[in-house]
Amino acid sequence: MQQVSILGIPYDAMSSHLRGPAEGPKAIREQLHGGSANYFTEQGLDLSAIAEQWTDLGNLTFDTESPLPVFEKITAAVDKELSLGRKVLSLGGDHSIAYPIIRAYARYYDGLNILQIDAHADLYHDLEGNPYSHACPFARIMEQNLASHLTQVGIRTLNAHQREQAQKFGVKIIEMKDFKNGQSLNLKGPLYISIDLDGFDPAFAPGVSHHEPGGLSTRAVLNLLQQIQVPIVGIDIVELNPTRDWHGMTAMLAAKLLRESLGLLLKP
Repeated sequence: MQQVSILGIPYDAMSSHLRGPAEGPKAIREQLHGGSANYFTEQGLDLSAIAEQWTDLGNLTFDTESPLPVFEKITAAVDKELSLGRKVLSLGGDHSIAYPIIRAYARYYDGLNILQIDAHADLYHDLEGNPYSHACPFARIMEQNLASHLTQVGIRTLNAHQREQAQKFGVKIIEMKDFKNGQSLNLKGPLYISIDLDGFDPAFAPGVSHHEPGGLSTRAVLNLLQQIQVPIVGIDIVELNPTRDWHGMTAMLAAKLLRESLGLLLKP
């Protein structure tokens, strides 16, 4: 029987623009359990009826904001769950946490593939001298060979440096201007999915630090996730900034993504 652990990672010290994503896990749980929606996925799975298959571990706590010890703690926490045969659904936090999470995953899954939904490629070698910024996690992942392939969807902020980085690391980028709803991504498994909420258009997700117009719709992302046929081994949902949200819209979107993600991870 498949088991999934939900792990809150309230860390936003690597944010380049605004703080706030550290409050994301709390806001997501409030919407998930707030009573305005049920626990069914769109595929008809009642998560409340299989509560023994998923466990919310609560939030990690940190004694420092320094990235190296924080990242070590994140990697160790994810590693522990994977060692027990569980999959991990992580709630951020800023996108810098993807690097230490995937560092743990690489120890258990050879040939790991990543699907990143995002407005930004997050491939900077460093941002303003910081190699651990939330603008850099996928550069660290790819340069350390933690994944065999990275596919990015929704990107709409590429500059020359990040294009060079993408070419260097063999990243497949489907820019938002080229994205077509329902198109096949030809993904391979084992697959890890990293969902940055600013990949959505701000009309659907105002509660993010970086508003980037022209993004994905909620339906387009759900359709994309639901058509995946390869084994999914882990998911993160990051960059919810409740201080910028409007009536909990983005937190509710994240809670829906959490439900649908649980359904995907629990699929036999």
